[in-house]
Amino acid sequence: MNGRVIPYDIADLTLAEQGRKRIAWAAREMPVLRLLRERFERERPLEGLRIVACVHVTTETANLAYALRAAGATPVICASNPLSTQDDVAAALVADGFHVYARRGEDAETYYRHINWALDHEPHLIIDDGADVVTTVHRDRRDVLQTVIGSTEETTTGVIRLRALARDDLLAFPAIAVNDAMTKHLFDNRYGTGQSTIDAILRATNLLLAGKTVVVAGYGWCGRGIALRARGMGAHVIVTEVDPVRALEAVMDGYRVLPMREAARVGDLFVTATGNLHVIDREHFLVMKNGAIVCNAGHFNVEINLEALAEMAVERIVHRPFVEEYVLPDGRAIVVLAEGRLVNLAVAEGHPASVMDMSFANQALACVYLAQRGRQLPADVYPVPAEIDREIAQLKLDSMGISIDRLTPEQEAYLVSWQHGT
Repeated sequence: MNGRVIPYDIADLTLAEQGRKRIAWAAREMPVLRLLRERFERERPLEGLRIVACVHVTTETANLAYALRAAGATPVICASNPLSTQDDVAAALVADGFHVYARRGEDAETYYRHINWALDHEPHLIIDDGADVVTTVHRDRRDVLQTVIGSTEETTTGVIRLRALARDDLLAFPAIAVNDAMTKHLFDNRYGTGQSTIDAILRATNLLLAGKTVVVAGYGWCGRGIALRARGMGAHVIVTEVDPVRALEAVMDGYRVLPMREAARVGDLFVTATGNLHVIDREHFLVMKNGAIVCNAGHFNVEINLEALAEMAVERIVHRPFVEEYVLPDGRAIVVLAEGRLVNLAVAEGHPASVMDMSFANQALACVYLAQRGRQLPADVYPVPAEIDREIAQLKLDSMGISIDRLTPEQEAYLVSWQHGT
């Protein structure tokens, strides 16, 4: 590790005790990570390794940091989103001896400075949330490649970027797509995003969803969760899609499916969850209702074309925290939540701890896998090993007191035989 390391950069160290209490509360809902932490304390599978974790600095992330340290690692934490950092959690982590670089509301320059300060620790492993650290390493910080064994990625958006690097034959180390684990995307993306996004919208606006028309852009696992929860609150849900299979699935699930140019005319609330840019664009703002609300549940703040909206507006009014109204020349107003950033983390607390329990268990075990095998793996994007997925699901069931059946020897033999038929 080089000698220019900055120990930490946070907002207010005096918030540490408040942060500790909230971290402990989240831990109550994270039994899988607790079980792994107990195992790690005995086995120390990450002994001596430095891990840069570019993550949402929340109570759940703090519990991951403690588990990694129990495994023998030195975790270094930086924020993966300028608006998601919980300053009291950052303070608690620093007070407990971690290197943390995160301030809620930091600008883009500070955000990337924090990433570079984290990289000054010369990590062996990278836990990424959106692939900003990995792309920074490949673009600007190739000096740290000599120590990096591999990385893990938490998000759909980040996995897309990693696969693009691999496709261009530029990826310099193996990366595990944690987002694609069954115990991650089926639960975190669907149930976590669904609940936390609706929670954030209600906190920001105090809107009654019953009877409103909610337009969900994208019917991946995040979009499915948002649509499900919005319908559960009594909303009329419209889905927009570019994938015919997902669009058909949305129809079969009972939703109305329209192109965005048509949905824009009738929607009261719009939520993007596509991972793509300008899903809501100038042409859509031109036909939206007066008072339409737009927000984003995708990783980056590019899904709503705010630059176009700002050019169109003659006035901008902040009515409540994270609620900004853009007044157009014809008098109509478009309301934007959380500056177009991840609404569930900017306005609310992100996913419930019980779903992050499985996501971060995947991260922890993927790090152990890379520590043990990463040096032998060619540079590519890999799935989470199936045995890790099954282990996490079983630990979660055990923590819930739920038992399941096991195959008999006869059944196991049948499933691998070609001789049985009609």
